[in-house]
Parts: sequence; structure tokens; C-alpha cells
Amino acid sequence: MRVIFSAALLATVALPLGAHAQTAHEAAGAGAGLATGAVAGAIVGGPVGAAIGGAIGAIAGGTLSGPQTARVQQYVVTQGTPSAYVQDQVVVGTPMPRTVSSYPVPADVGVNTQHQYSVLNERTVLVDPQTRRVIQVID
Repeated sequence: MRVIFSAALLATVALPLGAHAQTAHEAAGAGAGLATGAVAGAIVGGPVGAAIGGAIGAIAGGTLSGPQTARVQQYVVTQGTPSAYVQDQVVVGTPMPRTVSSYPVPADVGVNTQHQYSVLNERTVLVDPQTRRVIQVID
């Protein structure tokens, strides 16, 4: 019974997230994140942990792949985007201060994303424009 409930709950979470994916790459990343997060969550918290882990994993799974990050990094360097400095270590989940600007990734970069970029502590980061949290650090 628990397995059926967990599967139904995961499907309920996965379908809306998959619908929000912009490209096949984002959909694949979200799906992989959903599966990985669900497994990790199930180990820690059972069925409820699986649902929460899957949802978080799907969101994080929408990040860019290696070739895409290279294109974004090259674009950021050519723009001469200034670096803002923050005291905290720049990692996924770090909130960006309101005083720091983020910029859209133009379509001509060849990356279809709704995320924006910024430079924090000399590191290019992708930022969720709604939450202003770092979703990917590009090295």
C-alpha cells in the first residue's frame, strides 16, 4: 500500500514539473532530479521523504549541461559582467542580496532557459529570478 501511495504521490508531483520544462534537456534534467531526489528522500524519510526529495530534485535537475554552461560562461566573460562580493560561500541555494543584479541569458547564446545569471565572488551563477537563489554555479 505504501508503494502505491508513494508512486501516486510522485506522479502527482512529476507531471506539473514536467509540464514546466522548456526544452527536452530541461525535461530530462528534471526527470533525473526527480528520480534521484525521490530515492534519496525515501531512504531518509520513507514515502513522505520520497515525495519531498523528488520535488526538490526535479527543481534542481533543471540546470544546464556542460556544453550549455560553457556557452553561458563565454557570454558572461565577453559582457564583462562585474562581480559582486558576498561573505557567504557561493553554493546552490545561496540567496542573492537584493543589491546584486541578475541578467537574462539571451536566446542567441544558444541556451533556452528562464534562469538568469550573475557573478558572485568571481563565479558565474545561474539564478532563479523569482526566488533570487543560486540554482547552479558555473566553473
